[in-house]
Amino acid sequence: MRHPIRLYLIIMNVLIVFTHPNPASFNHALLDKVSAGLKEAGHSIKVKDLYQENFDPILSASDLDQLHKGEIPSKIAKEQEQLLWADSLIFIYPLWWFGRPAMLKGWFDLVLTNGLAFEYSSDGVKGLLKHKRALVLITAGGSRKYFEDTDALQLIHRPTTDGTLSFCGIKDVSHEIYYDIANISNEERLEILDNVEEMGRTF
Repeated sequence: MRHPIRLYLIIMNVLIVFTHPNPASFNHALLDKVSAGLKEAGHSIKVKDLYQENFDPILSASDLDQLHKGEIPSKIAKEQEQLLWADSLIFIYPLWWFGRPAMLKGWFDLVLTNGLAFEYSSDGVKGLLKHKRALVLITAGGSRKYFEDTDALQLIHRPTTDGTLSFCGIKDVSHEIYYDIANISNEERLEILDNVEEMGRTF
């Protein structure tokens, strides 16, 4: 899915949640480029580098007990404060085992709590997040043909785009998947990076 070109820009606070253990990775280059584009457009950004922060992704029994009592553990409250600071969200991560890295899944488990991100009612589940938009950038080791032949295309993005972000109320959610990233040419990588920087400018 191509990120739509915005015909107007609203200056926003943008939280980027980045999940990759290698600071020299192509994912980190994506982070640098989208950040540069966002700053050029005048947006304020915060970057959550989950590995660099040594983020604890485990929802412990004591955390869960506090949540059931209607109390927010301090480590979750800190993350939620950053989430609510943002008008829009960007997620950057590699595809691991047809899904998101455990570190990022743990961030979702901890931060998107009942009462903040969603609620249950007699009419069913209602998403509560008011963010204007979200963008998901994913790198994949396999080719697009491989994922098409294995009927796995939907597995790549839907757990994050539909199962999490749209579920929690964000209506404008887009994604981009970069296939076969280890084997494409340097020229192709540079073209991707240019496109990602433009995404930041037009976000």
